[in-house]
Amino acid sequence: MTTTRSSTTPAPAPGGIRLGLRANLAQFSLLVAVNALVGGMLGQERTVLPLLADRTFHLSAYTAALTYIVAFGATKAVTNFFAGTLSDRYGRKPVLVAGWIVALPVPLLLIWAPSWGWVVFANVLLGVNQGLTWSTTVIMKIDLVGPARRGLAMGFNEAAGYLALAGTAMATGAVAAHAGLRPQPFFLGIAYAALGLGLSALAVRETRDHARAEAALHPAPADPHHHAELTTGQIARTTSLTDRALSSASWAGMVNNLNDALAWGVFPLLFAAHGLSIGQIGLLAALYPAVWGLGQVLTGWWSDRIGRKHLITAGMLLQSAAIAMVAAGTGFSVWAFAQILLGAGTALVYPTLLAVVGDVAHPAWRARAVGVYRLWRDGGFAVGALLAGALADARGLTTAVWAVAALTAAAGLMVAVRMYETHPRS
Repeated sequence: MTTTRSSTTPAPAPGGIRLGLRANLAQFSLLVAVNALVGGMLGQERTVLPLLADRTFHLSAYTAALTYIVAFGATKAVTNFFAGTLSDRYGRKPVLVAGWIVALPVPLLLIWAPSWGWVVFANVLLGVNQGLTWSTTVIMKIDLVGPARRGLAMGFNEAAGYLALAGTAMATGAVAAHAGLRPQPFFLGIAYAALGLGLSALAVRETRDHARAEAALHPAPADPHHHAELTTGQIARTTSLTDRALSSASWAGMVNNLNDALAWGVFPLLFAAHGLSIGQIGLLAALYPAVWGLGQVLTGWWSDRIGRKHLITAGMLLQSAAIAMVAAGTGFSVWAFAQILLGAGTALVYPTLLAVVGDVAHPAWRARAVGVYRLWRDGGFAVGALLAGALADARGLTTAVWAVAALTAAAGLMVAVRMYETHPRS
């Protein structure tokens, strides 16, 4: 059995750098706060934008109405890939600051958009923002904590982002119910972007030296696919195809965010079609990411205790059951319970998949591996929006939901059969 250091005993490293959560608590906490602002930027859209497409821009085809998610997902996926490469080349902090600069015009475009094309362009910028900022906060936390508490670190990171997303989705729904769909719901986005840029530029410190210090302590692996000297192309193949854990994580992540695209773009329309109010839709839109966000601190810690694989399998199957409940059920109470189950299933999966990448990837190319994984994962937004939109136009909203439930179950079974356990304690 491989032993690991406790988070209370930081690992010594060359150059006076110390790895561990306690040794880097101030910077870690600051990055948690920054990632909460990143999640809030996404949360400003979750309740309002699907209704804006329907009621303001009168988009009758579901595929057309979901183009903003396609634009967001495709842009974020590609940006994730480059974020990892740029972080290795130029450092984490410059990439983080660049992401916040791109975010500044997003809420203004949503407020002033005279046509749907402006909304789509705003989501291209939002995809770049999310790809650069969320990727770098993930990488920086992995850099700081070292190997012993990666699951816990990812739990804190993702919890902050998705709790802020949930709170913002609920807040914008409440504002929209009283003041209309524009402009007031997007004022929060303006504040988030300004604060995120200020903190990232003035208070966040570079963490690339922590990764280099860990690499100096890292034992040479027996597997030649995992040594330090890999090209970006080799890293992409390893993460996408050849390593059973990394590739399984990449595919499961894609299906997970395909589910999120469904919850973001289709669920509000389905709930509205059954007569729910904007306030009720906003509460449901917030409930799923709130449970997801709160649960991730526990599930990230749990994966450090019992391993990654079984939590991911269980989480994917629980998500499938929850999505099926949305398709089969009617009424606010049934859908609220389904959102709670969906959030719990996603909490089991989300930080654990990132921890798998941190477990397997060598510190010298970990940032690029995270970028490749997040390319696949966030590509699920685009795939999900296109698949759900096409099925909804052809067969109706409920058929689209059933199809995604089946695909999610298949992904869970794939992880159970193909992924190997990656945590050293297991």
